[in-house]
Amino acid sequence: MSGITKLMKRALRMQQQMELVQAALAQRTVRATKGGGAVKVTAKCDCSLAAIKIERRAFNPRGARLLENMILGAANQAINRAKKISDAEMGKVTAKLSLRGLT
Repeated sequence: MSGITKLMKRALRMQQQMELVQAALAQRTVRATKGGGAVKVTAKCDCSLAAIKIERRAFNPRGARLLENMILGAANQAINRAKKISDAEMGKVTAKLSLRGLT
């Protein structure tokens, strides 16, 4: 079997594995909280936000800026956690593609 044929087969297998991992990541979630749990953000490991929960005690008309910062901080933290998980899982798939012996 030629080197290019081997490479194409490996690439196809890797693509299939990546699609499976991406589907699994879209179902996996992480959570981040701010303000002692007053703001909770859930993100999917495909780096999309799934939910934002705000406790009643966080609603203070004079503290709108604080609430906004807590939401933003929790959202960024959740997305960063999701991205780390996604990168690690996708890295496992791409690490299997070896180009040794094909040249």
